[in-house]
Amino acid sequence: MDIVTEYQYLNELGEQVAPFPAGISDARLVEFYSTLALIRQFDKKAIALQRTGQLGTYASCLGQEAISLGMGFAMAKDDVLAPYYRDQGAQYLRGVTLATQLRYWGGDERGNNFQADNTTPDFGASQDLPNCVPISTQITHAAGIASAFKIKGERRAVVATCGEGATSRGDFYEPLNLAGVWQLPMVVVVNNNHWAISTPSTLQTQANCIADKAAAAGIQGITIDGNDLIAVYHAVQQALEKAYQGKGATLIEAMSYRLCDHTTADDATRYRPSEEVNAAWKRDPLKRLQQYLFNQSLWSPEKEQQRVEQHQQFIEDEVAAYLATEPAPASDFFDYLYEELPYAMQEQRSDFIKKSNFTPDMGE
Repeated sequence: MDIVTEYQYLNELGEQVAPFPAGISDARLVEFYSTLALIRQFDKKAIALQRTGQLGTYASCLGQEAISLGMGFAMAKDDVLAPYYRDQGAQYLRGVTLATQLRYWGGDERGNNFQADNTTPDFGASQDLPNCVPISTQITHAAGIASAFKIKGERRAVVATCGEGATSRGDFYEPLNLAGVWQLPMVVVVNNNHWAISTPSTLQTQANCIADKAAAAGIQGITIDGNDLIAVYHAVQQALEKAYQGKGATLIEAMSYRLCDHTTADDATRYRPSEEVNAAWKRDPLKRLQQYLFNQSLWSPEKEQQRVEQHQQFIEDEVAAYLATEPAPASDFFDYLYEELPYAMQEQRSDFIKKSNFTPDMGE
């Protein structure tokens, strides 16, 4: 299959380098930027919560927001997202509140109960999968869901995401091969942020690019500028339309860079040269879109200040909702392990609940 390289509409200086695709209006670009800035602010707040002991280990999306948001803006309500752990933007656009996302990172399994957020007509996350921490297994799940769509003849598709390190695993290759053989309605977006924790992509694969790996499966591979939200949006939109028409799967390699640590449990300064990180900041997806809007007089310092204040208040309200979450019942330890709890564990569950609800009389 042909490998298409470097979809790009805005370069790192915020200059337009190609005609925008249909549907990209000034209002749409402002919406893109405002949402990108919101996720950037939220990400910063989440890290602060973790550092102060109010959140568990957190995987930042700093510098990679355009990939997740481009997918989220492109997907239809009835599509299914099979995310990994840096898809805060797509989840938000599909209706998962920031408070719910914080619950997940706070160790509360109810943070995966997206249906609880279903309050708007365009809510799309009701059938989305939860964040996948095991590497690449979500690609297998996505192929299974896409198979069901094809068998039922539904005009729907699955968008699965992973990092470039995940493409070294069998859990990546096997479903990709199935997608090629069965012409599945599936889009796999690989966030090539150059580092799989402390392992650089140069030590992960000898392929010229990740998109080359599509050739073995007989599907189309595309390499795009993952720091250009417009490019991600357009590439995913085209791949989805192809999937709806029964023309098979697409592998999209979105070139980006992880400007943050792998997670808050990591220290990237131990293995990444500062010169590399500084160079990557010049390709920041937020700055280039902001610069374009300023250049076109579509944005101003006054609007920027208003946006920051509005987003700050919105985020604080979401954080307050997260922190006010009542503890989960003790029975949750047992209730989500099996569809039908084994008899032996039913007795354990009953005994555990009794002990959890027991309050000793301190006067005795």
